Amino acid sequence: MHSKQICIALAQLNFTVGAIEANTLKIVDTIKQYTDSNVDLLVFPELALSGYPPDDLLYRDAFIRQVDEALTQIKNQVTAMAVVLGLPQRIDGCLYNQAVVLQHAEIIASYTKWKLPNYSVFDEQRYFTAGNMPTVFEINQVKVGLSICEDIWFPEPLKSAMEQGAELIVNINASPFHAGKINEREAVVSKRIIENKVPVVYLNLVGGQDEVVFDGGSFIMNHEGQVISRLACFTEELAVVEFDLDSQALVAAPLHPLSNVDEAIYRALVLGVQDYVRKNGFTSVVLGLSGGIDSALTIVIAVDALGASNVEAVMLPTRYTSDMSLQDAKLLASRLGVEYKILPIESVYESLLTLLADEFADRPFDSTEENMQARVRGTVLMAISNKKGSMVLTTGNKSEMAVGYSTLYGDMAGGYDVLKDVPKTKVFELANYCNREYERIPQRIIDRPPSAELRDDQKDEDSLPPYKTLDAIIEMYIDQERSVAEIIGAGFSADVVYKITRLIDVNEYKRRQAPPGVKITPKAFGRDRRYPITSGFRDKG
Repeated sequence: MHSKQICIALAQLNFTVGAIEANTLKIVDTIKQYTDSNVDLLVFPELALSGYPPDDLLYRDAFIRQVDEALTQIKNQVTAMAVVLGLPQRIDGCLYNQAVVLQHAEIIASYTKWKLPNYSVFDEQRYFTAGNMPTVFEINQVKVGLSICEDIWFPEPLKSAMEQGAELIVNINASPFHAGKINEREAVVSKRIIENKVPVVYLNLVGGQDEVVFDGGSFIMNHEGQVISRLACFTEELAVVEFDLDSQALVAAPLHPLSNVDEAIYRALVLGVQDYVRKNGFTSVVLGLSGGIDSALTIVIAVDALGASNVEAVMLPTRYTSDMSLQDAKLLASRLGVEYKILPIESVYESLLTLLADEFADRPFDSTEENMQARVRGTVLMAISNKKGSMVLTTGNKSEMAVGYSTLYGDMAGGYDVLKDVPKTKVFELANYCNREYERIPQRIIDRPPSAELRDDQKDEDSLPPYKTLDAIIEMYIDQERSVAEIIGAGFSADVVYKITRLIDVNEYKRRQAPPGVKITPKAFGRDRRYPITSGFRDKG
């Protein structure tokens, strides 16, 4: 008896939101690549045609019209091979998150996403109408059931497809990254498989879109819930697999290993920077190099994302900048091979102090004078950006963003904050990860106590608790949404907890004006966490 076999091409590709013409060209080129091959089924990710997430572009008739026109163009390129394509479709006045199956220049089947996520970075219930019907189609005598992303996290959609005779499930995704996410995905899909005893092809999007990074890592699981093929993470990959449903065996299938946590986070940061800069029409970046660990890690990421020739580092010293910082910044820039210059801002700072002398009379030196230095630096970097067309990368980390340890219109001024969702303790770990093969970041930068160097003998821990304590409280209060009482109950000082949670609450206005940055934790500042700026609420424990 002839065994049931199907040859599937997985198109784990990077699409750009709203770039319908470019996305169409990429889709058509991929279809042409496999048209004369033995591929039975070519699969693209969720909303590949529009990019994900298209947000309020979905409200624009012109946008939906372009998608419809592109679908016609793509459909006409499809012959005997079947193609699964994700796109938004408006039908009878309702908008759906769809997967269409194309063959012989026709739509032979379509599936509407059932489970519309409306949490974290997702807003699908704002735009889409949910489906409730399974779709099973036949290719090469194999009955294939479709599902889209969130559907696989619930029992009903897959179970419904099985009731319609599905022998293989194809699940297309735009599943964003956070640390540990791929393990969560594989655990959930394995659970669905064990419930239904059916193999699953899980295809994920790859690429950066504003704050969100899609990490790829597509995989195939057999009917026992075991990964038998996995595509690479954080990179585009086309892979062809021949699957035998009877033996559950694959032919010539890639099986990439999973990255460790620090490697995955680092690669997400690199991809996020690369796509944000390039997809927004820039080719180069500029940043202030302070001699500290945050700017050091940021510039290494920028070099890996864009190449040293597209990165400019500027040291902007004042009277408070130490010789150590000057030496370390110069050494780091030299090791990375980036353009580096020193532009002292002391004279500009002094001029401002003179200008404001009467206004500040009889008032002591405080954070005002500290912030003035940061704002001069921000002005200089933005001027370089305007003149040269380079995007400014800011260097604030999640710990600083949480408690407002940053200067509005100063070190927060720029186009993208690479470390916005990276806690300070993780900054140190990633710096050591960068040095795993050789010392890219001078060790002294990693070892020295962090300081903003905006006054004499300043250390971060003069104003903040140790970063290990601070980050633990931030994680519990923000990521886990634990109460003040619960955090104190976990063993932290009540005074420290009250201080930190109050700082988090009152600095929402700063974060709302901050540039976007790569999401790497389960709850990032930005579209992931939506708190009011004006709020009288305080958790008093």
